[in-house]
Order: sequence, then C-alpha cells, then structure tokens
Amino acid sequence: MGRPVTMFTGQWADLPLETLAQKVQGFGYDGMELACWGDHFEIDKALAEDDYCEKKRALLEKYNLQVFAISAHLVGQAVLDNIDARHKAIVPPYVWGDGDPAGVNQRAAEELKNAARAAQKLGVGIVNGFTGSSIWHLLYSFPPVPPSMIDDGFKLLAERFNPILDVFGECGVKFALEVHPTEIAFDLYSAQQALEALGHREEFGFNFDPSHLIWQGVDPVDFIRAFPDRIYHVHVKDAKVTLDGRTGILASHLNFGDPRRGWDFRSPGHGGVDFGEIIRALNVCGYQGPLSVEWEDSGMDREHGAKEACEFVHKVDFAPSRLAFDAAFDKQEQTKKA
Repeated sequence: MGRPVTMFTGQWADLPLETLAQKVQGFGYDGMELACWGDHFEIDKALAEDDYCEKKRALLEKYNLQVFAISAHLVGQAVLDNIDARHKAIVPPYVWGDGDPAGVNQRAAEELKNAARAAQKLGVGIVNGFTGSSIWHLLYSFPPVPPSMIDDGFKLLAERFNPILDVFGECGVKFALEVHPTEIAFDLYSAQQALEALGHREEFGFNFDPSHLIWQGVDPVDFIRAFPDRIYHVHVKDAKVTLDGRTGILASHLNFGDPRRGWDFRSPGHGGVDFGEIIRALNVCGYQGPLSVEWEDSGMDREHGAKEACEFVHKVDFAPSRLAFDAAFDKQEQTKKA
C-alpha cells in the first residue's frame, strides 16, 4: 500500500469545496489538503461554529476523501513580511484591518495560532504554511548588507514565531514551513539557520516541495538528507529550467507562464525533478505521510493535469525493500553448509 496521494486545494479555491471534492474523487485522489481560503477551510468559522469541522469531515467522507493537513500559507506570509498593498489580496479582511503594517503582522500571527487550534479541532496534526521574511529584499548584497541585518531577520523569526509555536505545541500540531523564495528559509542553508534561530523546536519543520529548490540549483534529495527528521509533509510539484542564453534564472520580472522566463512550474513528471530519487530518500528517512499534489502548470489544462498527476504519483511511489535483493544467495549458501 503506497502513501496516500492528496490534492492541495489552494489553486482551486475558485471552486466550492464540494464541487472540487467531486472532481478530486473522479481524478483518483485519496484525499485533500485543505487551503484556508475560499470556502475550503475557514479558520474563523472553524473556531466559532461547533459543527463546522464535523461538516467538513462529513463532506470529505461523502466522497471517500481523507484530510491530513491544512494550509495557512497566505496568512503566514504576513507574519514576517514588510507589509504593503499586495498583502491585502491574500489575507482575510479581518487580518488586514486598517492596513497598518504592524497591526497586520500582529493579526496574522494571531491567525496562525488560530490555525493550530482549528487544525486540532479538525483532527489533523499538520499546518503547512509560509513565514514571510523581513530580509528577502536584502538577497542581493548591494548596497552591501552587514551580517547584522541578516541576523536581525532571524531574530525576528524567533521573536514572532516562538509564541506561535507555543500554541502549536499546546494543540499537538506541527507547523511545516514550505521552503520557498520570499520566506525566511528559501534553500538548504537558510532552512538550517531558521531551525537554529528557533532552537530546533519540534513544532517547526518543513513542507518539502522540490519545485522551489531545483530551479535554484539546490538538489531536493540533498535537502531531505539534510533534514530527515523535519520532513513533516510533502508537496509534489515540478519545475523546468529553460535557460537558453537569453532567459535569466531570476525570470526578468516576467509572470508565470511567459515563455521568456528562465524557469517555470510544470505538472509532475514534465519538469526536471527526479521523483524516483525523492521517493528513495523519503523511504530512507521514514516519511509515510501524504504526497500532496500542488498542481501548477500554466501550459496545461488543469483538470487534465490533475488527473494525470494523480496517476503519476501513484506510479512513482514505492515502499522500501524489506529484504536485500541478494539475500537468496546467502540462503542458498547456508543450505549448502547445512
């Protein structure tokens, strides 16, 4: 029996949850990772209404779908970010409030705490999400960036996330950061710094997504090997680097789907990620959680892609060996000696 294959609903939030559930069941998925936007999973209602989570589970069970995690990516982004007008589009109105940056940061942090409480009420143990970053704009070190400015960014992570993680600990829920550009941890070494800044708290780990690593030149398999005990959830998403002498790895301010970009996301199996090696690495570290398809491909019909992606993940997943392939020879030798 392979790992459950789920669909992350974030890119489908234009559809009501029941409509999407019907589709996801038809595509062949085992469950859904519920995004905390649209009507898929609303944190405020989950806490305010006694039967909200029960109704969500009943809806999923109607279509034989499981849920292992919820996603609070959007509100998490506003915890550490330097807030500007873009954030109004991604956080709930009650988190945006009057738009005062400090207030948005504070309300986003409270909403992330509530995500842990809502997850506990739903009966799931993982909240996937973002942290945002107060130092992302310092990525290219010019004008020269003193190390103290980077240190301050990780100190702010500790200052704002330790109280959040306290609530996660109280709820028995883990926060899985999707290591991703614009987050405090966007590659292997910054992920290491984030863990150190938080004192390697058990409540904090990673939602592993290879698509954000491969175009940076980071080997996704090495990331798993570096943090074998911190892979709390897995996204299945692919990416393709298309550098041709004119395109740039920083993508030239061109939006996703523009053929002039130096890289773009692809449906699983259509990019450069070696998922077979990833499965092997996950087997070594003992990960048995869901493989959640985050479907993004600007060049492919999403329903075709979602169905094909489900088939791909079921096919590529495999259990570790319980027996050395040459064990039969040892048995034969023992028989001869007997």
